[in-house]
Order: sequence, then structure tokens, then C-alpha cells
Amino acid sequence: MSSEKRSPVLAPRGDFSDPKAIAMSAVNLPGTPIEGIAVRTPVRAGLQIAKYTRSLSDRSIAWLFTLPTVALLLAINIFPLLWMIRLSFTNLNLSMAYLPLRFVGLDNYTDVLTDDDIWDRMQTTAHFVVSTVVLEVVVGFGLALLINRQFRTHSLWTTIILLPMMLSPAVVGNFWTLLFQPQIGPFNYVVSLFTGIAPNSFSMIGEVALAPWTIVLVDTWMWAPYVMLICLAGLRSIPDYIYEAAEVDRASGWRQFWSITLPMVMPFLMLAVLFRAIENFKMFDMVNLLTSGGPGSTTEVINITLKRAAFEKWQTGYSSALAIILFVTVFGAANIYVKALNRVKQR
Repeated sequence: MSSEKRSPVLAPRGDFSDPKAIAMSAVNLPGTPIEGIAVRTPVRAGLQIAKYTRSLSDRSIAWLFTLPTVALLLAINIFPLLWMIRLSFTNLNLSMAYLPLRFVGLDNYTDVLTDDDIWDRMQTTAHFVVSTVVLEVVVGFGLALLINRQFRTHSLWTTIILLPMMLSPAVVGNFWTLLFQPQIGPFNYVVSLFTGIAPNSFSMIGEVALAPWTIVLVDTWMWAPYVMLICLAGLRSIPDYIYEAAEVDRASGWRQFWSITLPMVMPFLMLAVLFRAIENFKMFDMVNLLTSGGPGSTTEVINITLKRAAFEKWQTGYSSALAIILFVTVFGAANIYVKALNRVKQR
């Protein structure tokens, strides 16, 4: 018997950077528990995964991570859109579901485009969009100019101004409905304090002449801070040396506004107009909570009409055609506007 004792081998010699070499060295070590045993599945699987991963390009890995999101978007957005397009060419009416589904071609689109009530609702919606966007841009830009001066308590006032934007439209609608109540709401009493009109003599949400301006007032109160944020970002992006050069040239504050501030903030203003116009064209929840389209049909925007056709009259084919027309209208107008915005940015 040899007096030499085998020193325990802690690790095989060889190339430690190659997993395959380490595994094969361990197999050939004499006196080890895995002597003569072939490399089993975990080692081979790891080698195969490493080899497969190295063979993938960066673009393939990017697609591997984005495919689940793309599939989810297709399932949630694209499939319902395609299904709605299909339904718009049928006579489907859920109140008469016993009737066989029949292809009617462009009849639903013809009915929508020749309906005088639809054009009246579109006109009402256009009035709301124009009125609210103009007021929100004017008020928001004015607030941005004020906050941009960075006075002592500007951070506090910025937080207070942004509070309406953080609320849910459902909360805002119920809140202002209580404020506009002639008997218990404080709004009529504040108007009476400054004008002398009796508080019970008028109703903001119950009169034909006042109800549309109620929607405009509430929407401006809620979303003017959003326009203020966009304009404030534009104001903060203007370099100080431009104003310093203008002061050296003895340009007045009014001249600096028209020659420097307004042209350089114009892309941000146009962006705010785009966002708010699209959102106001989709206006539904606030109008539904404040006036429900009344009194009469004074404040019935096109989305109220769409909801009534789809979920009160159950005219699924007709309402699907109306929804497609609204989608194409907004999409086309937004594309034209974006092209104009790009031209302004390139100046």
C-alpha cells in the first residue's frame, strides 16, 4: 500500500470560462463521486439555452419581450375595432335579436349621414370643442405666464391650481351639480351677491341659455391646469440668453412676448390644442352627469346620441356605423393637424 495519500481535489484544472470543459473535467476526475458518469440533462440544457441565446440578435430579443404586449393590444383594441366594423354592415338590433343577422352594406352609414339629428348633435359637439379649447388655452397660458415668474409661493399655488385636474370626471360632475343647485348650491348666491339677481330666479343646468355654458365652465375649470403644465414646459425651455440679448437691444416686455415668447411656445400651444380637442370631442361623462343632454337636447353631444342608440335603442349596427364615422373624423382631423404642427416645429 502506498504511503502517499491522495490530496482532495477541490476543483478540476482547466478552462473555468467554458462550462462544458468544467463538466467534462469533473467527469474524468478519479476518485470523485461522478467518475465515469455522463453529463446529465441540466448541464446539457444549460449549454443549449446559452447557445440559443447567443444566436439571437438584438432585434429578435426585442421582439421576444414586446410580443406579449403587442398580442394584448391586438386582443383589447384591434379585435373589437374589427368586430365593430363588421357589425356596422349588418342589421343587428339587440332588442330584436330573434331576427336573422343580415348584411345590409352601406345602409347604416347612409342612415347616419342623412340623419338631421346627427348633424345637429355634431354641431353642438363642435361648439363645445371650440369654446372649451379656446378658454382652456387662454386661461392655461395666462396661468403658465404667472407661475413662470417664480415668486415666493409659486410652488404652493401650482399645487392648488393642479388639484382639479387630479379629480375624476365623475367626482367633478357630481360636485358641480351640487354647486349649481338653485336652492342649496352656493353658486347662485355668489352670482346674486355681485349682480343682485335673486338666487332662485335662474338655474345654471336647467335653462336652455345657460346649460351649454355650464359645461364649458366646468370643463375649463378642470382642464385649464393641464394646458398650463404644457405651456409652462414650453416657457421653461426658452433659453435665458435670448431675453438677455433682447434687453441689450432695449426691446420692451411686450415686444419680447410677441417676438420671443409666443413663437417659441407656439408648438406647445398647438400640442395642447390637439390633446384637448381630441378629449373634448369624446366628451361624455361630464355632460351625462351635469345635464344628461338637457334641457331638451341643448347639451346633447354626439357621444350622448351614440350611447342612446347603442344601449337604449339597442341599434347595434347603426351605432357601430356612427362610431366608425366618429373615429375616422377624429383620426383624419388629427393627422392633418399633426402635419401642420410639424411645419411649425421646423421653422
